[in-house]
Amino acid sequence: MKISTAVAAAGFYLALGVILVNFPGQCDAALQVGFYKGKCNSRNVEGIVFSVVERRMNEAKGIAAALIRLHFHDCFVKGCDASILLDGNSCEKNATANQSVRGYDVIDEAKELLEEACEGVVSCADIIAIAARDAVQLSGGGRYEVQTGRRDGTESLASNVDLPSPSFSVSQSADAFKNKKIGLEDMVLLLGGHTIGFTHCSFIEDRLYNFGGSGKADPTMDPALVKKLIVICPKNSTANAPVSLDQNPASTFVFDNSFYNQTQHRRGVLRIDQELALDPLTSNTVASLITGNDFLARFGQAMVKLGAVEVLTYPQGEIRKSCRVVNSKPRSPFSLFG
Repeated sequence: MKISTAVAAAGFYLALGVILVNFPGQCDAALQVGFYKGKCNSRNVEGIVFSVVERRMNEAKGIAAALIRLHFHDCFVKGCDASILLDGNSCEKNATANQSVRGYDVIDEAKELLEEACEGVVSCADIIAIAARDAVQLSGGGRYEVQTGRRDGTESLASNVDLPSPSFSVSQSADAFKNKKIGLEDMVLLLGGHTIGFTHCSFIEDRLYNFGGSGKADPTMDPALVKKLIVICPKNSTANAPVSLDQNPASTFVFDNSFYNQTQHRRGVLRIDQELALDPLTSNTVASLITGNDFLARFGQAMVKLGAVEVLTYPQGEIRKSCRVVNSKPRSPFSLFG
């Protein structure tokens, strides 16, 4: 990307009337907004990532949800260190919970361009965080400021992957988030990322056909939605079709609070999504997100907190040359970035 392209990207933000909001949040003190300013040969690091995400979303809108999910799955396992990107037979991306994770090629493309602009400066972990933010913005959500300065981890093991299940209760999910020092309200906000998300039939089959071993559908699901999903997900089908998590068809690819409204009408697709609106622990938060106008700002704050989970900062970790493999040789301990 040339400087003129980065300038054009900045103009694009203004043309859309995007409001830039600072979210101080409760973040790692070593991270900072604008960490790469002046460190990439006068190139706009975030602008380069934005251009890649924008082009990929023009090709396939669904990549937005994939990038947000990639960020979540990375941060929830040993922190936001890009360990999910590493290749290997027993690496994180081969864990069962990560089999349907996508977006690796988007990060690869951005990394390649950044290595051309300033070799060994920008971490893969930061690229993931920036790309997730851009996915939210380009889907109509607010633009929040991403704190950067993360470094990349050198270990990736499938055995480390322990993600909250979509069939968890609110209490079980809350415990999983608490272990990452993320509170109940922020959990509800982060699950709001499902507003542009998709699942697959295999994850909801029990809710449609044998909830709790009853041989019947989950009674908390709107009967009309049950009928609709049975058509998409026939019993014992091997097709495993995708299912939108926001059942408002006008909002499938729009980042808004429609997801919460659907759950209040018993149209949550995943069990945890529906439980958010039913459980006394979270129902008031869901109600406030439906009636209020601050979901986008609050979601941005929650994403900043997620992005600060167990991060590595200098002199920990490394700056990978390729996001898929650790560096073959350690960089000089006197380097500011490597």
